[in-house]
Amino acid sequence: MAAKKKIPSASKHRLMIFGTLSIVLMGYFWVTLITYTINIKQLKEKERELSTELSSLKNEANDLSNTIQKLKDPDYIARYARENYLYSANGEYIIKMEKKEKKEEETPKVNNQYKYYIYGSAFCLIGIFLYIIKRK
Repeated sequence: MAAKKKIPSASKHRLMIFGTLSIVLMGYFWVTLITYTINIKQLKEKERELSTELSSLKNEANDLSNTIQKLKDPDYIARYARENYLYSANGEYIIKMEKKEKKEEETPKVNNQYKYYIYGSAFCLIGIFLYIIKRK
């Protein structure tokens, strides 16, 4: 066996100082890296949300500009007032009809796929019971 080398105490002291310093610096580096990564992810998500909001606002602006163009037409205004506010032209009669609401059926419909599962599992259970009874 080879004899172990004795490490001088000055080298141990220097290694302890620089080792601790390097561990602290690496820890700071990793914490900073993780923090920046999380911030970038949050900013990208916010950017996606804002871009979808921007596109919806652009669509709304186009719709509003189309509505403004339509409202400049007197015939459109007259037709709109007749349809929505029950105004009438000379010689016209207004008959207001109530819209009927559809009533939902009281008994919910069972999906056919679930019926097959129920029938299949019942068939399997009956088969198992018959097998058990036959064995006894």
